[in-house]
Amino acid sequence: MANFSHFPVMLEECMQGLAPERGGIYFDGTLGGGGHSYEILRRSSPEGKLIATDLDDEAIAAATERLSEFAGRFSIHKSNFKDFEKVLEEEGVDLLDGVMLDFGISSHQIDEPERGFSYMCADAPLDMRMDTSAPLTAEDVINDYPQAELARILKEYGEERFASKIAANVAEARAHSRIKTCGEFVKLIEESIPQKFRQNGPVARKSFQAVRIEVNGELSGLYEAVLGLTRRLKKGGRIAILTFHSLEDRIVKNAFRYLETDCICPKELPVCVCGKKKEIEVLTKKPVMAGPKEMVINSRSRSAKLRVAQKI
Repeated sequence: MANFSHFPVMLEECMQGLAPERGGIYFDGTLGGGGHSYEILRRSSPEGKLIATDLDDEAIAAATERLSEFAGRFSIHKSNFKDFEKVLEEEGVDLLDGVMLDFGISSHQIDEPERGFSYMCADAPLDMRMDTSAPLTAEDVINDYPQAELARILKEYGEERFASKIAANVAEARAHSRIKTCGEFVKLIEESIPQKFRQNGPVARKSFQAVRIEVNGELSGLYEAVLGLTRRLKKGGRIAILTFHSLEDRIVKNAFRYLETDCICPKELPVCVCGKKKEIEVLTKKPVMAGPKEMVINSRSRSAKLRVAQKI
């Protein structure tokens, strides 16, 4: 697994936000290649412990190797981070000192053609599964979803203005033969978008993002997971979350806003009857962005936003 490449985005900013301390218990819900996990373990040495989850077998193998010098101080579960309750129960852990979530996909996943994540690999199969044992693939979504449902996904998850046209062209093409490769899908997308709108970078990016989100259920239950994991923090514990598109960032921002609110009663009520108490302090009033040097070195950091909150 030495060839598994992933460069953790805003590593130093994430660690400053999370502030790992000696002896703490930390949860990395999106392990990937183990970049953030490695730093958490290094900075919480020698007694700090880490619980991590991921759905990608190759990522788990690579991270296990990368973290091997910290043997005995970490455990990795093949699980969605949204199932954290079960994982923490298995570990016998109630409260955490910190939570790290990085919603970006790894360089390895993008660069491996057979994974089907990239619109740059024309002959790659339409897969896009984080968990390669999961039943639903991108090919299934593109070929089997009703045209109207496909249009909705492209519009909502990809914020694609030409979603209806793309879905119509896909429906027409698949009526003759099944769409099986990334290149075929890209061609249909390009044919659906007027020439004057093809000047600002790859036009397939939004549609690929939308299908990937659908295949992996990335937004489903995300709000609830952020609430639940934050409530698992000890007093003073921190949660750091990296998002890579506006849909994720909006969900995280809204979850933090709710947790930071002291009362949710209608304003016309003279006194509070809801009992809601402020649970966190948001430490990033505006999301932290990657610096110019990192954006040059790692172009995938350009869309990243980091938000950090502390349990009170």
